[in-house]
Order: sequence, then structure tokens, then C-alpha cells
Amino acid sequence: MYIDTHVHLNADQYDEDVDEVITRALDAGVSKMVVIGFDRKTINRAMELTERYPFIYAVVGWHPVDAIDCTEEDLKWIESLAGHSKVIGIGETGLDYHWDKSPKDVQQEVFRKQIQLAKKVDLPIIIHNRDATADVVRILKEEKAETTGGIMHCFAGSVETAKECIAMNFMISLGGPVTFKNAKTPKEVATEIPLDKLLIETDAPYLAPHPYRGKRNEPVYVKLVAEEIARLKGLPIEAIAKATTENALKIFNINE
Repeated sequence: MYIDTHVHLNADQYDEDVDEVITRALDAGVSKMVVIGFDRKTINRAMELTERYPFIYAVVGWHPVDAIDCTEEDLKWIESLAGHSKVIGIGETGLDYHWDKSPKDVQQEVFRKQIQLAKKVDLPIIIHNRDATADVVRILKEEKAETTGGIMHCFAGSVETAKECIAMNFMISLGGPVTFKNAKTPKEVATEIPLDKLLIETDAPYLAPHPYRGKRNEPVYVKLVAEEIARLKGLPIEAIAKATTENALKIFNINE
């Protein structure tokens, strides 16, 4: 059995066939899916999905690209949702210096506030990092994020950075890019990082793994991520499935 720890089933790309997408995942052994809400629309959709499906959970937060739109009222709303039994994390939050919609100082302020919120409600924090590794790590340290820990979502950094994050009580989550033929660094991370610190995800509908690269991703493809990690580590696929499932249940405090 597999757990897709980061999927956007609340995205517009699934408006026509979300039930079929979910069924395909279940049939392939994906027993649980964690849907990420990162603004008003996607959070509401994530919560709706948790009500419809017992095996779907939600993470709620505010995306760094849209940090400029985040209000104190939004953060209070996220905090109120954190008490819901199916809400298991805060995020995705972090920093994204690739896009310039939100100034860096605004992103950093909203990031800090969500770390503080996660500590207050005692939930793991799910980190988005794009072209901002030094600042992400620095802020996590300054805010003492290790008290709640969390997940480095779709990790794209070095082995050294991964170890630094693990030391701060974070797990390393790998998605479709680890399957790309030219993905030297993610493959190194998959090889070097201990299995008890790894998670698998799709980030669907984005970042579909090989051989579906460039097409719409689905949670059913999380098995392809697990298969590549198994190949890199020289372990049976069953070992990867078992360990990453146990890791997900632990970090999210899900009692089966």
C-alpha cells in the first residue's frame, strides 16, 4: 500500500473526472491521499474532499507565490480549520523566488507566521522551496521549526541540505522528478537518505513521472516514484511501500 503525501485533487484539472482519478489510485494500492489547500479556493475544495472520502486528508496553508494576498483573517481561518479531525498539517508554505508575484520580504513574513501557527496548533509544516534554499533553511532554524517538524515537499536540494533538514526534524519527500533520466541530484538524495526519513508524493496534477512526463499527473503514479527509489536503493518495492507508508502515518499522526 502507498500514501500519496502531497496531491492537488482540488485543482481545476480534475473538475471532470476526480472520482475516476481517485478510483484508479485506490485500485493500484494507494490507500490514502493528502490533499493540499494553499488559498481560499483550494482549501475549501480540499475540505470538501475530506468529507466525501474517508481516506483523504487535508493540509491547509498559504502558498508563497500568493503570499501578497494573504491576510490576518486568512491565517485565523487556517488556524480554525486546524482543529478539524481530517486536517493533518499546515502548508504548503515556504519561499518561491522563481516567480515574482509576491516580494521576498512578504513571502518571508507569511512563511514565519505559518511556522508559528503550526507550532501553536502542533501540526507538521509542509515546505515549498523553489530557488530559495538558503533563506528557507535559515528561517526554519530561526523560528525553531524543529519543535513541530514537517516535510520538505518535492525536495530538489542536495544531499547535504537534506541532512540539514532531517536534523531539524523534517522528512524528505520525493516526487516525479526522481524518475527523470537527467535528475542527478534527486537520485543521489534517494540513494543516500535513510529510508526512515523518506516520503513519496506526486504533486499531481504537476510533475508527472517518467514515462508520463509533461502529461497530467495522478496519484496512481506515486507507485512509479516508489519503484525508482527501490531501484536506486537496491531494495524490493514492498520495502519502500511499507517504510514510506509508516513514515507518513507517523509524521501526520494518522491512526489507522
